[in-house]
Amino acid sequence: MPTLGRASRLGIGPACKGSVELKLLVTGITGKVGSNFLPAFLAEGRFTGWSIRAICNVRTLDHPAVEVVRASLSDAAAVRAAMEGVTHVLHMAGVKESPDLAIDVGVKGMFNLLEAFRTSPTAQQFMLIGGDCSVGHIFHDYGAPITEVSPRRAYPGCYALTKVIEEVMLEQYRIQYGINGCCLRAPWIMEKDDFRHVLSFRSQFGGPSWHEFFSTAEVERLAQLDAVPLLWDATGLPLRRNFIHVSDLVRAILAALDNPAAAGELFNIAMTEPVDYARAAAHLQASRGVQVVEVATPYFSNWLDNAKAGHLLGWRPLVDLEQLIERAWTYVRAADDPRIVWYPG
Repeated sequence: MPTLGRASRLGIGPACKGSVELKLLVTGITGKVGSNFLPAFLAEGRFTGWSIRAICNVRTLDHPAVEVVRASLSDAAAVRAAMEGVTHVLHMAGVKESPDLAIDVGVKGMFNLLEAFRTSPTAQQFMLIGGDCSVGHIFHDYGAPITEVSPRRAYPGCYALTKVIEEVMLEQYRIQYGINGCCLRAPWIMEKDDFRHVLSFRSQFGGPSWHEFFSTAEVERLAQLDAVPLLWDATGLPLRRNFIHVSDLVRAILAALDNPAAAGELFNIAMTEPVDYARAAAHLQASRGVQVVEVATPYFSNWLDNAKAGHLLGWRPLVDLEQLIERAWTYVRAADDPRIVWYPG
């Protein structure tokens, strides 16, 4: 069974829809998105009076505005207990390439949350943060912008598989039981100096692995030069890959939360244009004089179309390629802000 931590209200007095107090249950609150979402949620006047509960397992937090439930999502009884009195769910927890945990979190966890949600007398909205690995990001050629009706094509690995399963489970629960479900499908999420590490040979962050294209000695030489890669796709054109800054994703979450326009919808939440590796390399070469190294890859350029989110939610990303670069290259880490990569990508 779960153990409960400290709880406090957000704002003054209860917020209600009818006679139901509005309570948000969050998974993944200690992750990259969750740690940025929490202060934005607390600062958003529209949610004054809501209470917030978080399910934490491996990592936890001590925050006066959050009631913490220590439990695994694979524990159905614990999830049902955590859902008591909850009106809204924000499911962000995930496991990358760890097959022993992927089913517990990505399949059993999602199922337990949905079962508890659909049988709850207070449940109003279930929001899932998905990923573009459900459409294979650079592994599959779509030949046209990827919209919310494009076919799902996972790339190899358990994480991409579980993200497809999560989307399908939410979709089917809407069909089977009529729940109010919404999915925000995000590509690679950037914060702080993440993008600088994406374009660095010094430390491997995400894919592709530089050792697929260069010897160990050459990777070390490029790292010493602080060179940046210019990736080419399978057609011989500069690779275009989708990214989103965490601040823009958080804005999208806030826009969709408790919004009737989001009911039953899937949204692509990405930069309006994918990152063009040639443009990124040219910007860095012009602004910082870095050496550019061309890398031919077998990957495909894809464009995650975000028009639907703009149309229905009034959301637009604010961080473009130049801002993404400048934020990453000018970010200075404080002594108490070590770079921690919980997952390699």
